[in-house]
Amino acid sequence: MTPPPPTARPARFPLACLLTAACLLLAGCESALFAGFNSADEHHGVAPQRDIVFEPEHRLALDVYAPRHAEHAPVVVFFYGGSWVRGERAWYRFVGTALAAHGVVAVIPDYRKYPKVKMDGFMRDAARAVAWAHDHAGDYGGDAGDLFVMGHSAGGQIAALLATDPQWLAPYRLRPRDLAGFVGLAGCYDFMPIPAREHDMLGMFGRTPAEQERAQPVRFVRGAEPPMLLLQGTADHEVEPSNARSLARAMRGRREDVTLKLYPHVGHLSLLFAVARPLRRRVPTLADSLTFIRAHPHAGAAPALPDGPARNARAAAPGRLAATRPPASSRQAAREHAG
Repeated sequence: MTPPPPTARPARFPLACLLTAACLLLAGCESALFAGFNSADEHHGVAPQRDIVFEPEHRLALDVYAPRHAEHAPVVVFFYGGSWVRGERAWYRFVGTALAAHGVVAVIPDYRKYPKVKMDGFMRDAARAVAWAHDHAGDYGGDAGDLFVMGHSAGGQIAALLATDPQWLAPYRLRPRDLAGFVGLAGCYDFMPIPAREHDMLGMFGRTPAEQERAQPVRFVRGAEPPMLLLQGTADHEVEPSNARSLARAMRGRREDVTLKLYPHVGHLSLLFAVARPLRRRVPTLADSLTFIRAHPHAGAAPALPDGPARNARAAAPGRLAATRPPASSRQAAREHAG
């Protein structure tokens, strides 16, 4: 079912948060903005491990947020946005703790940015981070066979390429199909031709159609992709909703598992910040992401138990997100396809 418009839930405090966020971004105070959301994050039952170097050559590090006492929990590697030119993992602590508080091992890596590197550079960093998460999932109570990639905005493009173009994970003997799923928050999936005014994007992705095609996840959908959840606000003027619609259409054309959810009156940042507790009631970004993860345990993950006390006990165990699928009728009712 389509969630009600956020405006149908009057809440002065969340609205004030959004206004403050807009002012801080306009003033260039991104670190102060994210510090505000991180101050409201969830610590109970979460075991953070920070500053883990996963790429020694360039001293790239990641943070892991794991549920305490987790066993065979799903793992999500989250790639943040920032137009491929800015951002740092510490800003997104609220994403990691939100996922971990609900039974998911969250991995948030840094990656190199433009102009230091072009697309091949940050894609190699991202693939290395996913390979690290696959190899070390068990160290944090995660299940390497239940590995998702997730990203917002530019990070959504990075995660989507990992889930569609096999060249990036191939050096680590992984394929897109080895992922349990992809969750995209207002990601850039189909954005060519790149306008002449976008000098940074032309620099990192190239000027010719052939070069730019390599950056378009929609061009690599061939029927060998993991399930996808595409979350998008209809009031997003940073990344047009046509990106999500186009990727959903490509997936459906290959009869692949894809769910597109369009949130009325929701903008680019509102979609992301709804993961934080102050704004969670306005937009179901977190709830829909968790529902998707629950409904898509990978074939390599622990099998779902039949209904009964044993299954219920596992679902209620600390740090464990139940890996069970809802009935087919429920999955269909929750799925909104693009036209």
